[in-house]
Amino acid sequence: MAVLFILWIGYTQWRILTPSESNISGQKVDVGIVLGASLWGDVPSPGLQERLDHALMLYEKGTFTYFIVSGGLDSSEHRYTEAEGMQQYLVRLGVDPKYILLENEATSTYENLLYSKRIMNEHGLRSSVIITHDFHGMRSLEIAAFLDYDKPMISLAESVVMPFWPSQIRETLAYSKWKMDQIVLSF
Repeated sequence: MAVLFILWIGYTQWRILTPSESNISGQKVDVGIVLGASLWGDVPSPGLQERLDHALMLYEKGTFTYFIVSGGLDSSEHRYTEAEGMQQYLVRLGVDPKYILLENEATSTYENLLYSKRIMNEHGLRSSVIITHDFHGMRSLEIAAFLDYDKPMISLAESVVMPFWPSQIRETLAYSKWKMDQIVLSF
């Protein structure tokens, strides 16, 4: 059993450390989906700011027309959902709010992508790029494929503010949970 556990951890780390980032250079999609992360009070945490800055760079290059910012309420003590905090950040940086669609309910990556797909369908949006951190990309792409996204793509922000090992450990646990959830959801 210990050998299987070690092999699983090794496999998971290999997958996390070698995400298949999509080559989006020169491509245009309908929407950039920014996956949520925590707010610090009413503003995006430094890690979430990295995702938003990466998304803004792609938006300014013309990669997509609309944002979906996805994330629910972190804590009952917060005034805003993650999505609302992300929207405010992007508006402060010059994005017209009419191009930002909010997904305010998600509490997990699976829900981020499930609810974002519903928003895409409601607005007639077909193609997307999922924007998250490098350590989170592989799981996000797998979930999007599981949810039948049309040719899911990811673009990854590299973190300079989030500590490497805690992020790796957390993602290893989250990926393991996702694989168990995937089995249950497949039935």
